[in-house]
Amino acid sequence: MGALLGDTVATGPAAPSAARTVAGTTNTTVRPASRTVSPRPDARRVVLAVHGGAGSALKRDRTSPERERAYRDGLAGALRAGQHKLRTGGSSVDAVEAAVRVLEDDPLFNAGRGAVFNEDAAHELDASVMRGSDQAAGAVAGVRHVRNPVSAARLVMEKTRHVLLAGEGADDFAARNGLPTVTQDYYWTEARWQELLKAKGRSKRARSASGGEEEPGARGTVGAVAVDGRKDLAAATSTGGLVNKMVGRVGDSPVVGAGTYAKNGTVAASATGAGEVFIRGAATGTISHLIEFGGRDLASAAYEVVVERLPELGGTGGVIALNARGDFDAPHSSEGMLHGYLTADGKIVTKVFYDESLPNR
Repeated sequence: MGALLGDTVATGPAAPSAARTVAGTTNTTVRPASRTVSPRPDARRVVLAVHGGAGSALKRDRTSPERERAYRDGLAGALRAGQHKLRTGGSSVDAVEAAVRVLEDDPLFNAGRGAVFNEDAAHELDASVMRGSDQAAGAVAGVRHVRNPVSAARLVMEKTRHVLLAGEGADDFAARNGLPTVTQDYYWTEARWQELLKAKGRSKRARSASGGEEEPGARGTVGAVAVDGRKDLAAATSTGGLVNKMVGRVGDSPVVGAGTYAKNGTVAASATGAGEVFIRGAATGTISHLIEFGGRDLASAAYEVVVERLPELGGTGGVIALNARGDFDAPHSSEGMLHGYLTADGKIVTKVFYDESLPNR
């Protein structure tokens, strides 16, 4: 892996679409019956990538320059936090935790501060971390008082013999181990409150506090994947879940093999989208298995799972996927996916608009 150098931020060009858009519509895509060209990685020599949710990209005609910059800065800030860890000899686990913590602290994203409300107008947060060198993993589900759930997930991985802790027990474990705790009002934002009112039918439309600009959907799960100087992979995912979800609902983000997976020799992957479908389809684990047992390359394996298999189960979404060589791909069956990546020479690329990350690519 080359030295990590400058912090130049670049915006990504529009990706070629692997599906056609139905005439006269803006949101419907048709998966092609067959492919004549195999999917190729979006980028190479990538050392770190992050996502801010599938189906939550921005539309140019409804987004101010200030709002665009806020989202790009959020993704780039997460990449820089992870970059610092890698530059100073940190592990891939250090890098994904640092990157996700930045996104959890940013109210623009549906994780940590800015998480969505459940049906009782409360917040229940999920997160997971996985280390590729030995497939160690840790996760928390339904936490209500941890400022950074991804750090609690890492503690579960490193300080317990378990993989997943839930609810009050997970909150207490995090507090006993020195993680900052918060009250529920810490997670509150006006935009998420309006989303809850809309979901409950008490508001005609969700409007952001910034004057009615487009607010990305509440599927803004965040995640990160990384490879370090030892060629070890890691992945992490964090979310507030679905707006107006049932109390106690847990999605794919804290489920190893669904929302998060990392194994040296195959892939580090973090997912976002229809959580129940990603669990049923064992999304990220299946990508790894297609590579390991099916002899598939990273891009074709990720495409098959996300674009071909999961929609047939009734849901859409996306993944960011990275291997030890630095091949990176971000396929999605939803409209757009907020994401960005860092290359070995220090270039940062962010993609926040729909036309920078076209569906079914």
